[in-house]
Amino acid sequence: MLINVISRSLLRVTRLLSVQRRFCQQGSENMNRRTQIKKVLCVAEKNDAAKGIAEIMSNGRSRRKDGLSVYNKLYEYEYNLFGQNVSVTMTSVSGHLLGLEFKSQFQKWHSCNPVLLFDAEVEKYCPENFVQIKRTLEREVRQCQALVIWTDCDREGENIGFEVIDVCKAVKPNLQVFRAHFSEITPNSIRRACQTLTEPNINISDAVDVRQELDLRIGAAFTRFQTLRLQKIFPESLANQLISYGSCQFPTLGFVVERFKAIQAFISETFFKIKVLHEPSEEEMVEFSWKRHRLFSHTACLVLYQICMESPTATVTAVTSKPKSKWRPQPLDTVELEKLASRKLKISAKETMKIAEKLYTQGLISYPRTETNMFPKDFNLTSLVEQQTQDNEWGAFAQGILDRGGPNPRNGNKSDQAHPPIHPTKYTNSLQGNEKRLYEFIVRHFLACCSQDAQGQETTVDIDIAEEKFSASGLMIIARNYLDVYPYDKWYTKIIPVYEQGSQFEPTAIEMVDGQTSPPQLLTEADLISLMEKHGIGTDATHAEHIETIKSRMYVGLTADQRFLPGELGMGLVEGYNSMGYEMSKPDLRAELEADLKLVSEGRKDKASVLRHHVAKYKAVFIESVRKAKKLDEALSNYLGQAQEYTEQEQELDLPMPVRKCPHCNRDMVLKQKKDSTMKFLSCTGYPACKAAVWFPDSVLEVSRDDSICPTCQPHPVHMLKLKFKRGSLPPMMPLEFVGCIGGCDETLREVLNLKYLRPGAGGGDRAAPGGQSAPRQQNQPRGQPAPRARADSSRPPAPRARAENGRPSVPPPPAPDWSTQPPAAVHNNATVCNCGQDALLLTVRKEGPNQGRQFYKCNTGNCNFFLWADQQGDQGPGQAAGRNPPPRPPPQPPRPSFGSFSNMNQGFRNGGPGGGGGGGGGGDGGETMCNCNEPAVSRTVMKDGPNKGRVFHTCGKPREQQCGFFQWGDENVPPVSRGFNNVETERRGRKTGPSSAKAPAAKRPRTCGICHQPGHTRTTCPQGN
Repeated sequence: MLINVISRSLLRVTRLLSVQRRFCQQGSENMNRRTQIKKVLCVAEKNDAAKGIAEIMSNGRSRRKDGLSVYNKLYEYEYNLFGQNVSVTMTSVSGHLLGLEFKSQFQKWHSCNPVLLFDAEVEKYCPENFVQIKRTLEREVRQCQALVIWTDCDREGENIGFEVIDVCKAVKPNLQVFRAHFSEITPNSIRRACQTLTEPNINISDAVDVRQELDLRIGAAFTRFQTLRLQKIFPESLANQLISYGSCQFPTLGFVVERFKAIQAFISETFFKIKVLHEPSEEEMVEFSWKRHRLFSHTACLVLYQICMESPTATVTAVTSKPKSKWRPQPLDTVELEKLASRKLKISAKETMKIAEKLYTQGLISYPRTETNMFPKDFNLTSLVEQQTQDNEWGAFAQGILDRGGPNPRNGNKSDQAHPPIHPTKYTNSLQGNEKRLYEFIVRHFLACCSQDAQGQETTVDIDIAEEKFSASGLMIIARNYLDVYPYDKWYTKIIPVYEQGSQFEPTAIEMVDGQTSPPQLLTEADLISLMEKHGIGTDATHAEHIETIKSRMYVGLTADQRFLPGELGMGLVEGYNSMGYEMSKPDLRAELEADLKLVSEGRKDKASVLRHHVAKYKAVFIESVRKAKKLDEALSNYLGQAQEYTEQEQELDLPMPVRKCPHCNRDMVLKQKKDSTMKFLSCTGYPACKAAVWFPDSVLEVSRDDSICPTCQPHPVHMLKLKFKRGSLPPMMPLEFVGCIGGCDETLREVLNLKYLRPGAGGGDRAAPGGQSAPRQQNQPRGQPAPRARADSSRPPAPRARAENGRPSVPPPPAPDWSTQPPAAVHNNATVCNCGQDALLLTVRKEGPNQGRQFYKCNTGNCNFFLWADQQGDQGPGQAAGRNPPPRPPPQPPRPSFGSFSNMNQGFRNGGPGGGGGGGGGGDGGETMCNCNEPAVSRTVMKDGPNKGRVFHTCGKPREQQCGFFQWGDENVPPVSRGFNNVETERRGRKTGPSSAKAPAAKRPRTCGICHQPGHTRTTCPQGN
């Protein structure tokens, strides 16, 4: 036992020593790597910040050089970093170096259905105006061993830092990267940042990536949808209007509309109250207010008033006096700065932040984007107050703070753990205009919060008249304190005479007055920012941007007193989307996103899962919005006038949904409508770079995309199509409307439509001919069968045949399975038996058409979809007689999602059904025609519209997968030229000869004259031509 304990202890000690050894090795490796650093590249977010930081680090001895960008300079100097002297190059970017955009095929507004933008590929790119900055970084980092990021210490700054890292590491992958954390550009802050370099925080950057991608997808999809639609519906009002959507700007607009509608819906009411006036002397007058405040019943108020008038003597029931304080302001955060600048200085939030950014880069104030309103306990406020003692206006007040024991700020309760509250960092008196006003406000606010509350004494007098209670109050200010330096707050003395408890007096007047309730006021910018902060719309850094957007889009306007009034377009959009059931103008959707972004930045949620969740949620909202788009039209028509008609066909044309991927370029193929025609065709969205297309014949009246997806065809997904045919264009028992797959797996649909499907490389981008005829022959097409002919169509110009990129015919993929093959019926004891072995059911065609009244057999149970015409029962050839075993069937396939029960029924049309002749029909000489299997051929009749409609031909009677490929026209003795799958060039040459392309080559006829039609000469030498 003791030995085991000792051995475990030794093992534990060994492991501990091993861990310590590895830790020391890693530490030494890091130290070695740092000692190898000779040159460092530092990158700030703006040139002013780079200049200020370089001035501090170099003690004013930096050397300035021009970069490739004229706006972003280089500052070179020596600095002691990582415990050694290194060469430093300080430069900057100009905000975000990289942008996010869809890939090229999705960038044009009409390139795709906007719903595809929720799943389209996006990529980061460098805008053209920032390319020189990028090149500067790439050039400078080649000589450096380390990179230090000096961007602003917030989410956007962290993301900009990672953009710089990506660009630099693409050039130098082994680059060491560090992050400097600072809140102000002052010597102490910059030197402290150099001593505490850390690694960049990828979680914070990920939160920005999620927000950028969601804003791009959501904004682009909704903006394209509503702009393209509403410009057509309201051409007079919105023809050139960009109708943008943003997940932050719409809730911001919603706040404005909601307040306006609340004012519109407000119903003013009349109220009544009693007031008492007392004038002890000519210089004094006191108004006592009613404790009931007001009544909405005139009768009730009148009764109480009359009671008071009957005994109007007032008795003082109480006189109370208590200290009253007016609290000094809390330290400034970003939201409070925006609100107070808007209220007190009448400077907009956007202008406020612009000026604050400039003051920050000049080193005059701390970082202006902060959520913190409390100073840390160890924060050195005294030195900041001392800097302001030299000013002529507030210098004496600052000195008074120091004389009374130093600054004592009134702290709030918010901290972002990154930046302190906004405060002055350096004194200046050289500013002008709004810069001076905002800097002065920040200084006065800082001094006020470091001072003391204003003190006063409040006296309250309560009186009683006929048991109705009234009161009045007065205020005596004892010490103004912070009010001496903060003129933006007002506090006035209110004089009240001295009253003694129990004394009585006769009021000067007792009056019954009425009034009207008033609606709420329109929102000011400060009110709007408060609502955005309360509901989590945007961040402190983006509030001003969202407000400016709804103003620039003309969704809202400003009244004379700078209050927000919604415009007609803004009202209509909010009402339209709200009527759909999704209250997109409400803050809930965006607030949830902002909460998730915060969790991503803290590392508590995964970037990909948050992105996936919110993309799916907004995509569902978008699809529902498109489906209910008429509600949007109706809402806007109340403000913009009568809406133009917008048919479903137009909507489908504008918003085509993908059917399948193009086999040539892998882009989406969508249904489009031919110009000046109702005909549709399947076209690649990569047009004109890719000209792949499939045209539908005129027999197709309607075609649309179905939501169901083919389980067989690849690449997934291949959507099914809803098809509607002309009456008479299909065999009698086939439905005129059904759902089929155009991916190539559906044998029946391929034969009915006579379509050749596009295959990878089968055309090199050329547009397929009408009917898809330029595509190669399918492998399971019977050998020797003539190629289907293109139906003449004067409205459709001929298109070039599809060829592979090398100009040679492409080889098609393996054949698609025949889903509709079934063995022929058997006849036992003069009774027709279906494939189930049961007696078939005899029925009569009731439907109008050429077969009306004709009898046919079908399965009694409906399990096998058997079909056979009654008058052709005895025409089955020997190969189909009773007792003969049917040929082996292919292995079972998954059920076809298209055609339903008609998939197998159509085999009846091919094996003796409608349009097919009886088995073993005679040839041209009356003898029996034999196929290549040395068995009697079956006769069929061409039912498709065209020059051969009604023409009889002979073919092999076996199931399709076993056919020998034999073909012969019934009115010809000479068999057609055998043209198998590999003889593609022969097929193309034969197709040019027209209806007789399947015949064997005949003897060459002599050339005749075009005038007299006699052989031996031509038109030019004809004797009759002179």
